[in-house]
Amino acid sequence: MKDVSFDAEMNNLSVCYEFPAPRSGGFYQKRLKRLFDLIMVVFLLPIVAPLVFLFWLLIQFGGGKGIYRQDRVGRGGKPFSCLKLRTMVCNAEQTLEDLCKNDAQIAAEWAKNQKLANDPRITKLGRFLRATSLDELPQIWNVLKGDMSFVGPRPIMTGQNQAYKAAGGRAYYTMRPGITGLWQVAGRGTTSFADRAAFDEIYSERISFVGDLKLILNTVNVIFEQTGH
Repeated sequence: MKDVSFDAEMNNLSVCYEFPAPRSGGFYQKRLKRLFDLIMVVFLLPIVAPLVFLFWLLIQFGGGKGIYRQDRVGRGGKPFSCLKLRTMVCNAEQTLEDLCKNDAQIAAEWAKNQKLANDPRITKLGRFLRATSLDELPQIWNVLKGDMSFVGPRPIMTGQNQAYKAAGGRAYYTMRPGITGLWQVAGRGTTSFADRAAFDEIYSERISFVGDLKLILNTVNVIFEQTGH
């Protein structure tokens, strides 16, 4: 295992996370990673399905659809429909547009990070789901379909392509986006969009079975510590 030391330029954040050196030839990435995903789906689906149904019911009772679909960018730049438990008010996109139009500080924060630290659009249940990363559970279906992997860069929205490339992100487009990844575990949501792209570059250079397994185990800690985002 080797330490990855990474200094985030915009937030002056220093992140150190142990991550395996890359395997020669990328055999795991090319041949075994997809098989690993399918094995994980078979193992986790009986556990995940009842949880998704329970949270879906709770969200439905609160008003609006329980499952949220949004176009995201997949491998090779191909768009796909990403599934999540709905954590925001129903008119979230229009609300964001109005917030950015009426508040310069919010507009600047969104432009820099592509997220808001205290997003007023998030519901009470949604805050819990996000803090525990349980809102991502429906994406097990995306993994089964082959749109996503369990571990990889977080899927970006189609409208974020230009900002992501401007931030130096390139490797993202060579991989399946993941339910969890290096940015979620090591960054903890405190990094900028440029830092997120840098995490994706680091991960792409060091993909391995050991690394993916470690990130999944660390994601479990994030869930119990409620430090997800």
